[in-house]
Formats: sequence, C-alpha cells, structure tokens
Amino acid sequence: MTAGLGPASACPFLSALTAEQAVSMERRIAEFDPFGEAYQRDPAAAVAWSRAERPVFYSEDLGYWVVTRYDDVKAIFRDNVTFSPSVALEKITPPSAEAMAILESYDYGMARTLVNEDEPAHMPRRRALMEPFTPAELAHHEDMVRRLTREYVDRFIDDGRADLVDQMLWEVPLTVALNFLGVPEDDMPTLREYSVAHTVNTWGRPAPEQQAAVAESVGKFWRFSGDVLERLRADPSGPGWMPYGVRQNAVMPEVVTDSYLHSIMMAGIVAAHETTANAAANAIKLLLENRDSWDDICADPTLIPNAVEECLRHSGSIAAWRRITTADTVIDGVDIPAGARLLIMSSSANRDERHFDDPDAVDIRRMNAGEHLTFGFGAHQCMGKNLARMELQVFLEELTARLPHLALAPDQEFTYVPNTSFRGPEHLWVTWDPSRNPERTDPSVRERRMPVRIGEPSSKLISHRMVVAEREQVGDDVVRLRLEPLGGRPAPAWTAGSHIDLDCGGLSRQYSLCGDPADGGLEIAVLRERDGRGGSTFVHESLLVGTEVRVRGPRNHFRLDPDVHRHVFVAGGIGITPISALAAEAHRRGDVFELHYAGRSRRSMAFAARLRERFGDRVNLYPADEGPRLDLNALLEDPAPDTRVYACGPARLLEAVTAATAAWPIGSLRVEHFAAATTLRDPASESAFEVDLIESGLTLTVPRDRTLLQTLRAANIDVQSDCEEGLCGACEVRVISGSVDHRDLVLSEGERRSGETMMTCCSRARGPRLSIAL
Repeated sequence: MTAGLGPASACPFLSALTAEQAVSMERRIAEFDPFGEAYQRDPAAAVAWSRAERPVFYSEDLGYWVVTRYDDVKAIFRDNVTFSPSVALEKITPPSAEAMAILESYDYGMARTLVNEDEPAHMPRRRALMEPFTPAELAHHEDMVRRLTREYVDRFIDDGRADLVDQMLWEVPLTVALNFLGVPEDDMPTLREYSVAHTVNTWGRPAPEQQAAVAESVGKFWRFSGDVLERLRADPSGPGWMPYGVRQNAVMPEVVTDSYLHSIMMAGIVAAHETTANAAANAIKLLLENRDSWDDICADPTLIPNAVEECLRHSGSIAAWRRITTADTVIDGVDIPAGARLLIMSSSANRDERHFDDPDAVDIRRMNAGEHLTFGFGAHQCMGKNLARMELQVFLEELTARLPHLALAPDQEFTYVPNTSFRGPEHLWVTWDPSRNPERTDPSVRERRMPVRIGEPSSKLISHRMVVAEREQVGDDVVRLRLEPLGGRPAPAWTAGSHIDLDCGGLSRQYSLCGDPADGGLEIAVLRERDGRGGSTFVHESLLVGTEVRVRGPRNHFRLDPDVHRHVFVAGGIGITPISALAAEAHRRGDVFELHYAGRSRRSMAFAARLRERFGDRVNLYPADEGPRLDLNALLEDPAPDTRVYACGPARLLEAVTAATAAWPIGSLRVEHFAAATTLRDPASESAFEVDLIESGLTLTVPRDRTLLQTLRAANIDVQSDCEEGLCGACEVRVISGSVDHRDLVLSEGERRSGETMMTCCSRARGPRLSIAL
C-alpha cells in the first residue's frame, strides 16, 4: 500500500505529478497533524496545499480520509445517507483500559444525539425538539444576552487590561447556554472543566497519563447531567430546551426516549456553550488583527451581522466534522471504500478560492459570507446557529460601543486545546486606555442597542458609505449622480448590467449602474417619477454634491452572455442606464451590436447625444415627438442566429419585446425591470401548499398569508434575500420537483419554463406540493 493513499485507492491527483512532486506531496500528507501547532493556529492555512493540489487524501497516522474543498465538503454534508454522521462523536483517540474503567464506574453511556444519529431516527427527533430554536422563540433570549454582556463588561471596563476569554467570553456563553437549556447555573467553574474534558476526550489526543484525569471529568459530567435531568423530570414546567424535551418525552416517548434526554443534556451544554465561546474569541481576535474592519463596525454597527458571518467563515470555531461512508463512493475523482472514516474540513472549505473571492482576506462586506459551512449544511445543520449569531452580534455591539479603542495586548502567545474539530484561543488579552472610554463623556453609549437579526440574511445590511461626488442634469427630470467611497477607499467592483440598492431616506430602491466599471466610482441616472413610491423624489431633492449615502451591492442579473458576441439592445426611457453600460462592454469586447433607444422627446432621453457620439450609427434614436416610432415587430421578426436581445424600460415596452421575440430560441431575450412584480401575494386569492426540503429532511406548510421565504425563516432555514419584491434574485433556490407559479422579474422565460429554480420571496407552487434543494 502506498503511504498516504489508503487501501485500494485510485488517486488521479498523484498520477498527474512528476516523481519529485509526488515525493513532496507524500511528505506533506505524512506530516499532516491536526493536533499540531500549525493546524490549531489556522487549520485552513495548514491545508492550503491540499485545496490547491490534493483535495482528498488519506492520513495513515489519523486513519481518516481528509477532504478540504468547498464543493466536496458541502456534498458530503448534503448526503447523510452515503456519508453517515454516526462517527461524529466517536473518540478519535482510543481510550486506555484505565480510562474505560473510570467511565464505566460512572455508568457512562453516551447514546446517539442529533449530531451523530442516522435516519430514520434522526429527523423525527429533530422535528420534535426544534421549536425552541426557531427565530421567534430565540428572540426571547436577547435581553438576557445583552444584560449579561453589559454586566461582565462593567466588571473590567475601568481596568485597561483584560483576558476576554477568562473574564467574559467563557462565562457569558455558558450562562446563556444554561438558561437556554433551562439548567440551573450551579458550579460554573466545574462545568468549564467538564466541557474542556469532553472536547479532549472526543476530539483530542490526550497523553496516556492524561487519560485517567480526562475520563474522571467526563464521568462526573455524565453524572451531573443525569442529576440535573432528574430534577427537571420532577418539575418540567419551566422554560428552556431541556424542560421542553422532558415534556416531549411524555407526549412521544418512543421518539424522545429517556436515554436520549440524558445524552442531549450533556451534549447540549457543550454544543451551546463551547463553540460559541470559541467563535466569539476568534471573531474579536480576527477583527482586532484587521483594524480597518474593527474601525468600520465601530463607525457603522449595521455592518456587525455580516461581520459575524465573515468571522465565522474566515476563523470559525468548527475546524472539521467527521463522517463514515456506508457504501463505496467517489469524492473528487478519488475512490473511497465503504467504511472509510472522513475528516471533512469545513474551515478549509470556507477558505476555498473556488467559492470565495480572495478567501484569506477579511472582508466584512463580503456578499456571500453567509454561505460558509461552519454550521454544517443540510439535515444535520446546527440547530443552535442563530443563538450563536445572536450572542456574537451582542458581544461585538457592546464592545465596539463601549471600547472602540480596544487593541490586542502585544507579544502575547495564543494557545489552543489540541483537537481535530474545535478551535479558539485559551486566552485573549486586550488593552485600552480607560480615560478614553466614550461613556465617561457620554453615558448614553451604555444604552446603545441595535436590533439583533435572528434568522435574517446579514447581506441585507451590508452597506458602503459613499458620497455624492458629482451631480448632473442629463435629461428632462433625469439626474446623474456619481458616488465615491468615503475615506479614499476603493469603490466596490461591478460589471455591466449591475444594479445597486440605494438608501433613500429609509426607503431602499434599486438603480442600475451606467458608468464605466474601470472608473473607480458608481454612477446612476434617476428619473423623477411624479407618481412613484418616493425614492426618485428623495434622490432629486436631497442628494446634492457632498451628501453621504449608503449603498448595498452591486449585484448583477443582467450581464452580457460571455459566449455570444452579437447583441440587440432595446431601451425605453430611463431603461437606457443598464443598456448603456452593456453597450460599452460589448464595444470593449469588440462585439457586433445595435442599440435602439426610444423616449418621449430628445430632451428627455438621457445620454442620447453621448451614445451617438461614441457608437455612431449603431445607435438608433426614436424620440416620439419627432416622427418614426420603434417598430419592434419589424426589428425582431426574424430570429438572428447566435444573437441575444437585451431590453430594459417600461412594462409595456418589455411586453412588446417579449411578444416580438416569441419565435426566437428560448434564452435569446434578457430583460431588466425597474418596478416590483405586480403579482405579489394577495392572501385572499392564495392557496396554501406543502414544501419538502430535500436536504433538511423537513416538510413545511406555506400558509396562504405567508411567503415561502417567511415560512423558511420561521423554520430556522437560512435563505439569503434582499429586495423581497421579486426584483433582485438573491433568494433563488433550486427546485427538485413540482410546478412553480413564477412571480419574479428576474428569471428569463427559458429559466421559468425549465422550472429548475424559483424566488422564494414571491413565487409559489401551482399545485399542492413543491420539493426544493434546502
């Protein structure tokens, strides 16, 4: 057997290497050590070589196959039948005979829990125990989290130096965990010792001389959990997940069994506490190491929810999970036999450049930060994810408000408890100048409070602070604004066809970009709509040169087809904004194109003269008050081979373009809308329907008065979203089966006919049932 390949393996990666490269690769595999300093400090960086060259390899020393790329890790999480979670809590280091005897003396009998249970037992129990984790129920805990955090900060705020782990980040999550579970707050220092022992016992490599002491603590932890459970059985009427579980045990004893309750009592204390404590320490350390990010959330607390997601992505507290194969399978071209144990490195997946741009950088405005796999994915995704998010948001809100001048203490050495799966610094020393504490001059700082986002996508809050650098009248009732970042920062990158979300005095409105992506700024042109919804009036009356604005995005659902190089552009009125950018991009690429631009009058047609000057007779203008109208039937009657049609403008124009291209191949027409869908939910005329979540193993009922998106959030299912009007495409999900009543203005006609995706904010089922890939 070749070292590092495992039994009966075929490795396409190794065969592609030279002899020298193969030797180097085998050395790296042999040196892989998940208990070593490099892995503990930064597990994703420790296997960067694997992501790049050997994303699936066998570790002889560990006895596990190691998987490091995003798509592979997500696929394994998705398929919990082929990749059983049953080994997730297996001791990665076999216990000594002495340790086993000690555990037996405590009648230690850890059974399956939600983490490591197979189907068909897992999902019925998950459903039975899920309600306390839903966003509506979690909201009740926010006041407690905030009160505890403030109390602990009060204890050290005037000291100028603190170990945040010892003085806040361990005890607050533990207290929150015990309150959430409904467990008395007795013996907190002892519980900390128990929790660490449980981690070392399950995921660590304790030395032989340590195993007895670890087993002793684990046995005491087991006994403590049983004693607490018996007290709760005597009176299960109180709040908390464990009293809820006891009540469910009385209703469905065959699902929530007695032995199961004992196991989840012990596992729940660790799961609800240690991972959050570590995640908080990692997040604060990361943000202080990246000072611009810390300063940004101090200046703009609305960035905190997405900063939390970026910290969970870049430096989460979960380094890896474990699975075992139930059948022969293939991962990334490598044959994996049945019974193989897998170490699936979610920390590495979260830094995979195939999924995240510049993944090693810390970008608190990263639009897809929430796609990290720190909480897992699919049926076994962490149920407590939103409780952890709440705690991290509150910690960052309180510290940035009260100690914005916080800094890492210099010359400290960060240490970690060696194990494969959980990581966080054992100590986190910080310093500050108490005389600069903001509350000394402004006591109201102590009461600053941002609404915690529970179960909502953080990307909806990502904003760029920009300033109106230029303002120009470019047509009757049309103003062009150039927006540039504050503080000399680079503008967000964008591509032709993109739009931004602009904060219009409390309203959020989408506007297409119309400048040059290489220019270093963002340009929009806005038509004043007398009967509009207020956004354009705000732009025209309030956004003067020098005005600060907030922008989300850019985002693009109207880009040029990279494989087609002949285009027909059709614009009506202010619809010229994205079309002008597309034409400029086509010109830069050297494509063949023609642009047809209709408007009320030449004076009302923004950029008309500039377009004619730049693109010459490829631009055809149709001012209604001057003569010939745009004849779409004549223009588009005959389908042109290898050509795309792009249209933007009033609804009647888009309807006419759609009708005129009816004979064109599916996918030839792409349109961009400026108004929200007109077929959004009307409860009086809707029907309820069932939706099967294939990857979560749940079936939900979507009532007639709620959207699919609202129903998913209420069930603790993560879905990104933004406009929630069917305009932006952020909430798109894959459809497995069932007919969709599409009500969005994003999907093309071809995409609608295929039925492969839908927008959860507005679209519904045509029949009684849908199946989607969540």
